[in-house]
Amino acid sequence: MTLLHAQQVTVRTDQRTLVQNISLDINAGELVCVIGPNGAGKSTLLRALCGESRLAEGEVLFKNAHIESLSSRDRASQLAVLPQHNPLTFAFTGLELVALSRNPHATGIVRDREICLEAMSALDVTHLAERLYPTLSGGEQQRLQLARVMAQIWSAEEVGDRLLLLDEPATSLDIAHQYEMMKAVRAFAKGGVAVIMTVHDLALASGYSDRILALKRGRSMAYGDAETVLTAENMQELYGYGVTVVPHPVTGKPLVLADE
Repeated sequence: MTLLHAQQVTVRTDQRTLVQNISLDINAGELVCVIGPNGAGKSTLLRALCGESRLAEGEVLFKNAHIESLSSRDRASQLAVLPQHNPLTFAFTGLELVALSRNPHATGIVRDREICLEAMSALDVTHLAERLYPTLSGGEQQRLQLARVMAQIWSAEEVGDRLLLLDEPATSLDIAHQYEMMKAVRAFAKGGVAVIMTVHDLALASGYSDRILALKRGRSMAYGDAETVLTAENMQELYGYGVTVVPHPVTGKPLVLADE
Protein backbone atom coordinates (compact mmCIF):
# COMPACT_ATOMS: atom_id res chain seq x y z
CA MET A 1 0.00 0.00 0.00
CA THR A 2 1.26 3.47 -0.87
CA LEU A 3 1.83 5.30 2.40
CA LEU A 4 1.52 8.84 1.01
CA HIS A 5 -0.22 9.69 -2.24
CA ALA A 6 -0.17 13.30 -3.46
CA GLN A 7 -2.15 14.09 -6.59
CA GLN A 8 -2.04 17.41 -8.46
CA VAL A 9 -1.25 19.33 -5.27
CA THR A 10 -1.68 23.08 -5.76
CA VAL A 11 -1.29 25.81 -3.13
CA ARG A 12 -2.22 29.44 -3.66
CA THR A 13 -2.10 32.51 -1.44
CA ASP A 14 -3.13 36.09 -2.21
CA GLN A 15 -3.87 35.12 -5.81
CA ARG A 16 -0.31 33.79 -6.18
CA THR A 17 0.40 30.14 -6.97
CA LEU A 18 3.17 28.78 -4.75
CA VAL A 19 2.99 25.11 -5.76
CA GLN A 20 1.20 23.74 -8.80
CA ASN A 21 0.19 20.25 -9.90
CA ILE A 22 2.69 18.25 -7.85
CA SER A 23 2.10 14.48 -7.78
CA LEU A 24 4.14 11.82 -6.02
CA ASP A 25 3.80 8.51 -4.21
CA ILE A 26 6.05 7.24 -1.45
CA ASN A 27 6.13 3.98 0.48
CA ALA A 28 7.57 3.12 3.87
CA GLY A 29 11.30 2.54 3.60
CA GLU A 30 11.80 5.14 0.87
CA LEU A 31 13.54 8.52 0.99
CA VAL A 32 12.62 11.28 -1.45
CA CYS A 33 14.72 14.45 -1.63
CA VAL A 34 13.23 17.72 -2.89
CA ILE A 35 15.70 20.12 -4.51
CA GLY A 36 15.43 23.51 -6.18
CA PRO A 37 16.52 27.13 -5.84
CA ASN A 38 15.35 29.43 -3.06
CA GLY A 39 11.68 30.29 -3.50
CA ALA A 40 10.93 27.20 -5.60
CA GLY A 41 8.15 26.07 -3.22
CA LYS A 42 9.95 23.31 -1.34
CA SER A 43 8.82 24.32 2.16
CA THR A 44 5.31 25.06 0.91
CA LEU A 45 5.09 21.58 -0.55
CA LEU A 46 6.08 19.97 2.75
CA ARG A 47 3.44 22.01 4.57
CA ALA A 48 0.86 20.85 2.04
CA LEU A 49 1.86 17.20 2.39
CA CYS A 50 1.41 17.25 6.18
CA GLY A 51 -1.94 19.05 5.98
CA GLU A 52 -0.67 22.37 7.33
CA SER A 53 -1.32 24.34 4.12
CA ARG A 54 -4.77 24.36 2.58
CA LEU A 55 -4.90 22.96 -0.94
CA ALA A 56 -6.41 25.01 -3.74
CA GLU A 57 -6.54 21.88 -5.88
CA GLY A 58 -5.57 18.22 -5.61
CA GLU A 59 -5.45 15.85 -2.65
CA VAL A 60 -3.06 14.24 -0.19
CA LEU A 61 -3.85 10.76 1.09
CA PHE A 62 -2.04 9.19 4.03
CA LYS A 63 -2.80 5.47 4.40
CA ASN A 64 -5.69 6.00 1.98
CA ALA A 65 -7.27 8.72 4.17
CA HIS A 66 -7.34 12.43 3.40
CA ILE A 67 -4.59 14.00 5.47
CA GLU A 68 -6.88 16.76 6.76
CA SER A 69 -9.38 14.19 8.05
CA LEU A 70 -6.97 12.77 10.62
CA SER A 71 -7.36 13.86 14.23
CA SER A 72 -4.52 15.87 15.73
CA ARG A 73 -3.50 12.92 17.89
CA ASP A 74 -3.53 10.42 15.02
CA ARG A 75 -1.51 12.77 12.87
CA ALA A 76 1.03 13.49 15.59
CA SER A 77 1.54 9.81 16.41
CA GLN A 78 2.18 8.79 12.79
CA LEU A 79 3.64 11.87 11.11
CA ALA A 80 6.49 14.09 12.28
CA VAL A 81 7.71 17.34 10.74
CA LEU A 82 10.96 19.23 11.22
CA PRO A 83 10.48 22.82 9.99
CA GLN A 84 13.32 24.87 8.64
CA HIS A 85 13.35 27.15 11.69
CA ASN A 86 12.93 25.90 15.26
CA PRO A 87 13.20 28.87 17.64
CA LEU A 88 13.32 27.86 21.30
CA THR A 89 14.55 29.92 24.22
CA PHE A 90 13.24 27.86 27.15
CA ALA A 91 15.97 26.30 29.26
CA PHE A 92 15.07 22.69 28.52
CA THR A 93 17.78 20.09 28.76
CA GLY A 94 18.50 18.09 25.64
CA LEU A 95 16.59 15.09 26.97
CA GLU A 96 13.62 17.22 28.03
CA LEU A 97 13.41 18.68 24.53
CA VAL A 98 13.40 15.28 22.86
CA ALA A 99 10.89 13.95 25.41
CA LEU A 100 8.33 16.57 24.33
CA SER A 101 7.79 14.46 21.23
CA ARG A 102 6.28 11.56 23.16
CA ASN A 103 3.11 13.41 24.24
CA PRO A 104 0.89 11.79 21.55
CA HIS A 105 1.75 8.30 22.82
CA ALA A 106 0.73 6.18 25.80
CA THR A 107 3.85 4.03 26.01
CA GLY A 108 4.77 5.08 29.56
CA ILE A 109 7.62 7.03 31.12
CA VAL A 110 10.15 4.19 31.06
CA ARG A 111 9.61 3.26 27.40
CA ASP A 112 9.46 6.92 26.36
CA ARG A 113 12.83 7.56 27.98
CA GLU A 114 14.30 4.53 26.20
CA ILE A 115 13.00 5.79 22.86
CA CYS A 116 14.36 9.29 23.43
CA LEU A 117 17.81 7.97 24.29
CA GLU A 118 17.78 5.63 21.28
CA ALA A 119 16.90 8.53 18.97
CA MET A 120 19.56 10.72 20.58
CA SER A 121 22.14 7.97 20.15
CA ALA A 122 21.29 7.71 16.45
CA LEU A 123 22.05 11.43 16.05
CA ASP A 124 25.13 11.36 18.33
CA VAL A 125 23.64 13.75 20.90
CA THR A 126 23.34 11.51 23.98
CA HIS A 127 26.09 13.55 25.62
CA LEU A 128 23.80 16.60 25.40
CA ALA A 129 21.06 15.00 27.53
CA GLU A 130 21.70 17.27 30.54
CA ARG A 131 22.93 20.33 28.66
CA LEU A 132 20.64 23.36 28.44
CA TYR A 133 19.35 23.84 24.89
CA PRO A 134 19.99 27.63 24.60
CA THR A 135 23.67 27.12 25.46
CA LEU A 136 24.30 24.73 22.56
CA SER A 137 25.72 25.46 19.13
CA GLY A 138 23.44 25.69 16.11
CA GLY A 139 24.56 22.28 14.90
CA GLU A 140 23.95 20.66 18.28
CA GLN A 141 20.51 22.21 18.47
CA GLN A 142 19.67 20.98 14.99
CA ARG A 143 20.67 17.42 15.80
CA LEU A 144 18.58 17.49 18.97
CA GLN A 145 15.60 18.77 16.99
CA LEU A 146 16.00 15.93 14.51
CA ALA A 147 16.24 13.43 17.37
CA ARG A 148 13.02 14.94 18.72
CA VAL A 149 10.99 14.39 15.55
CA MET A 150 12.43 10.92 15.06
CA ALA A 151 11.52 10.00 18.64
CA GLN A 152 7.98 11.22 17.94
CA ILE A 153 7.46 8.35 15.47
CA TRP A 154 10.26 6.05 16.59
CA SER A 155 8.36 2.81 16.97
CA ALA A 156 5.81 0.99 14.80
CA GLU A 157 4.42 -0.93 17.77
CA GLU A 158 1.37 1.33 18.06
CA VAL A 159 0.77 2.88 14.66
CA GLY A 160 2.58 0.88 11.97
CA ASP A 161 4.21 2.68 9.05
CA ARG A 162 5.00 6.34 9.57
CA LEU A 163 5.94 9.52 7.68
CA LEU A 164 8.80 11.94 8.37
CA LEU A 165 9.05 15.35 6.68
CA LEU A 166 12.31 17.27 7.04
CA ASP A 167 12.89 20.82 5.82
CA GLU A 168 16.61 21.50 5.34
CA PRO A 169 17.76 19.20 8.17
CA ALA A 170 21.42 19.68 7.21
CA THR A 171 21.29 23.36 8.20
CA SER A 172 24.09 24.27 10.66
CA LEU A 173 25.70 20.83 10.47
CA ASP A 174 29.34 20.34 9.62
CA ILE A 175 30.15 17.95 6.79
CA ALA A 176 30.78 14.95 9.05
CA HIS A 177 27.46 15.37 10.85
CA GLN A 178 25.65 15.95 7.57
CA TYR A 179 26.63 12.51 6.36
CA GLU A 180 26.03 10.90 9.75
CA MET A 181 22.58 12.50 9.80
CA MET A 182 21.77 11.15 6.35
CA LYS A 183 22.90 7.66 7.38
CA ALA A 184 20.69 7.85 10.49
CA VAL A 185 17.67 9.00 8.49
CA ARG A 186 18.29 6.32 5.86
CA ALA A 187 18.45 3.63 8.58
CA PHE A 188 15.33 5.07 10.23
CA ALA A 189 13.41 4.78 6.97
CA LYS A 190 14.18 1.06 6.79
CA GLY A 191 12.21 0.57 10.01
CA GLY A 192 8.93 1.43 8.30
CA VAL A 193 9.15 5.18 7.71
CA ALA A 194 8.70 7.15 4.51
CA VAL A 195 10.95 10.22 4.46
CA ILE A 196 10.57 13.36 2.36
CA MET A 197 13.22 16.00 2.88
CA THR A 198 14.32 19.23 1.25
CA VAL A 199 18.04 19.67 0.65
CA HIS A 200 20.35 22.14 -1.06
CA ASP A 201 23.38 19.85 -1.13
CA LEU A 202 23.04 17.82 -4.31
CA ALA A 203 25.65 15.32 -3.09
CA LEU A 204 23.36 14.39 -0.19
CA ALA A 205 20.38 14.04 -2.53
CA SER A 206 22.39 11.91 -4.96
CA GLY A 207 23.99 9.68 -2.36
CA TYR A 208 21.02 8.82 -0.15
CA SER A 209 17.71 9.30 -1.95
CA ASP A 210 15.58 6.74 -3.73
CA ARG A 211 14.08 9.50 -5.86
CA ILE A 212 14.58 13.23 -6.33
CA LEU A 213 11.93 15.84 -7.05
CA ALA A 214 13.29 19.00 -8.69
CA LEU A 215 11.05 22.03 -8.16
CA LYS A 216 11.22 25.22 -10.21
CA ARG A 217 8.77 28.07 -9.57
CA GLY A 218 6.44 25.69 -7.77
CA ARG A 219 6.30 23.12 -10.56
CA SER A 220 7.89 19.71 -10.96
CA MET A 221 10.74 20.08 -13.43
CA ALA A 222 12.01 16.52 -13.02
CA TYR A 223 11.19 13.51 -10.84
CA GLY A 224 12.98 10.18 -10.69
CA ASP A 225 16.20 8.57 -9.55
CA ALA A 226 19.43 10.53 -9.23
CA GLU A 227 20.66 9.50 -12.68
CA THR A 228 17.45 10.78 -14.27
CA VAL A 229 17.22 14.08 -12.41
CA LEU A 230 20.81 15.15 -11.80
CA THR A 231 21.85 15.78 -15.40
CA ALA A 232 23.85 18.79 -16.58
CA GLU A 233 20.90 19.95 -18.69
CA ASN A 234 18.44 19.74 -15.79
CA MET A 235 20.77 21.53 -13.38
CA GLN A 236 21.38 24.32 -15.90
CA GLU A 237 17.64 24.78 -16.28
CA LEU A 238 16.95 24.50 -12.56
CA TYR A 239 19.66 26.80 -11.21
CA GLY A 240 20.71 28.80 -14.26
CA TYR A 241 24.32 27.80 -13.76
CA GLY A 242 26.57 25.57 -15.83
CA VAL A 243 27.67 22.31 -14.24
CA THR A 244 29.45 19.12 -15.13
CA VAL A 245 28.05 15.81 -13.89
CA VAL A 246 30.44 12.92 -13.36
CA PRO A 247 30.08 9.52 -11.65
CA HIS A 248 31.19 9.46 -8.01
CA PRO A 249 34.50 7.53 -7.92
CA VAL A 250 33.25 5.21 -5.16
CA THR A 251 29.45 4.94 -5.44
CA GLY A 252 28.97 5.71 -9.14
CA LYS A 253 26.16 8.12 -8.23
CA PRO A 254 25.98 11.44 -10.13
CA LEU A 255 28.32 14.08 -8.74
CA VAL A 256 27.46 17.65 -9.72
CA LEU A 257 30.43 19.99 -10.15
CA ALA A 258 30.12 23.70 -10.87
CA ASP A 259 31.80 24.87 -14.06
CA GLU A 260 34.35 27.64 -13.71
